[in-house]
Amino acid sequence: MLMPPRKRRRPSLGLSLIEALVTLSIAGVLMALAAPNFSNWLQNSRIRVSTEALVAGLQYAKSEATTRNSLVRFQLTTTLGSDCVISTSGSHWVVDTVDTTSANDSVEGRCQTAPSDTVQPGILQVRNASEGSGTTRVLASASAMTFNGLGRLTPTPNAAISIDVSNPTAGDCASDGGELTCLRVQVSPAGQVRMCNPRFPAGDPQAC
Repeated sequence: MLMPPRKRRRPSLGLSLIEALVTLSIAGVLMALAAPNFSNWLQNSRIRVSTEALVAGLQYAKSEATTRNSLVRFQLTTTLGSDCVISTSGSHWVVDTVDTTSANDSVEGRCQTAPSDTVQPGILQVRNASEGSGTTRVLASASAMTFNGLGRLTPTPNAAISIDVSNPTAGDCASDGGELTCLRVQVSPAGQVRMCNPRFPAGDPQAC
C-alpha cells in the first residue's frame, strides 16, 4: 500500500520574540562597548580638523607673503566680530596684510571686515572656530606670526612658535595620561609649518 507523501514543513519566516530579544540584547551590549571609542574618535577628529585648519591658515599666510613679496600676518583672535581681540588662546584666526606706514594696523576691532584681495592693506582670510572643530581649545606661545617675502618669520623668534590644540571638556591628552590625541602646530623661525604629536618621543617623525 502506497503511503501518501509527507508534507514538507515550510521554513519559518522572520524572527521569534525570543530571537528578537536576544538580537537586541547583543546589539545593546556592542553599542555600549563601542560608545566610548566612538566618542574618543569624534573628539580626536575635531582636534585634527582644528589643527589642520591652523596649518592651512599659516601656510596660506606664508604663501601670500612670498607671492606678494610683502608682510602677511596670521593672528589668533577671540571672536570674528567688531569686539575681536588678539589672544594666545584665541580659537578663531585672521590672515591680513601688514601696513608698514601705519602706527597701528592691528586687526583688533575689525575682524568683521569682509576678506578682500583688492583692499590693501586688508583682511585676506578668516576662519571661525566653530567650523567642524567643536569645543577644541587653542593655546599658543605667540598670538601673531608675520611672514616676510622670503617666507620667514619676522621679527625672527628665538625658538619655534607652538600652538597646542586640545579639548579639555572632553578629556585629557594622551601625553598627560588621558585618551585624547592632542596635537601641536610648530612654526620655525625659518617659516616651516608642521603638525606634530606631543605624545611621541624624540626621534619619532611625528614627535614635536
